[in-house]
Amino acid sequence: MFPLQSIIGLGVRANSRTAVRCQSNLIDILEQVSKGQLEPQEAAKLFPEASQDETLKKFANLDHHRSLRVGFPEAIFAQGKTAQQVARILDDMAFQQNEAVDTTTVAKTAILATRVDQEMYETLSEYNFRHGVIDYYKDARIVSMKASGTTELPVLPKTRVVVVTAGTTDIPVAEEAAVTLEATHGCHVDRVNDAGVAGLHRILRALPTLTHPDVGCVIVCAGMDGALPSVVGGLVSVPVIAVPTSIGYGASFGGISAMLTMMNSCSPGVGVVNIDNGFGAAAMAYKFVRRLG
Repeated sequence: MFPLQSIIGLGVRANSRTAVRCQSNLIDILEQVSKGQLEPQEAAKLFPEASQDETLKKFANLDHHRSLRVGFPEAIFAQGKTAQQVARILDDMAFQQNEAVDTTTVAKTAILATRVDQEMYETLSEYNFRHGVIDYYKDARIVSMKASGTTELPVLPKTRVVVVTAGTTDIPVAEEAAVTLEATHGCHVDRVNDAGVAGLHRILRALPTLTHPDVGCVIVCAGMDGALPSVVGGLVSVPVIAVPTSIGYGASFGGISAMLTMMNSCSPGVGVVNIDNGFGAAAMAYKFVRRLG
């Protein structure tokens, strides 16, 4: 649908327009200073936006057209980054969305930063964002930014995903998946929590939700023995994405035991992502359901 040549051309045209606009803005600012119409101190405040791209290149090389190629936008993995780096990347991505006049697909998606702890969020909340506003989802550890020039993302029909947890302690990983789906692509997400195999009646009680005709995929997050995805895989007709979590102790080996159980599932149609990888599960789920919408 989007040939590589078209995507490359889109990027070149967008970058060219931005470069010309920034150069024009800089000249206007300098002329105002030379004529005494603008104080140098005030002019200095206007330069960061124009030089933003060059500054970012020192620590980030952003992929603004990823969603055009693969159907899912780039997100910021905040763990290991400084709050300043995350803030600069968020603001630049919002700036690019506001400039993305060639496609409404890019302009409608939220911008996510994952693995953001409370301390980092508090720092980010004090940052003077120029091109959007942020929200924080504490359980998911996600910051979602809405670019100032975008509109609300509508919930798409038939892009329904069920996110299931085996236990309450699996909820942070599950919320990373759920919030990613809701914020970036307007998927309808149903949550079924604490439905592990120690009480099979709980997952059976959720069958009406799991088997709803609009559901295109089920994400199951489980630590400990990791058995729940196999059970769900034997109850539904849609793909099941198993997410092993690091919940457990002793021989659980930080989620490795759960992962091996899931990879050896006897239920057909169960796929496995990395330990605690809620974001990866969301990306895969969306690729399953996007053509149903």
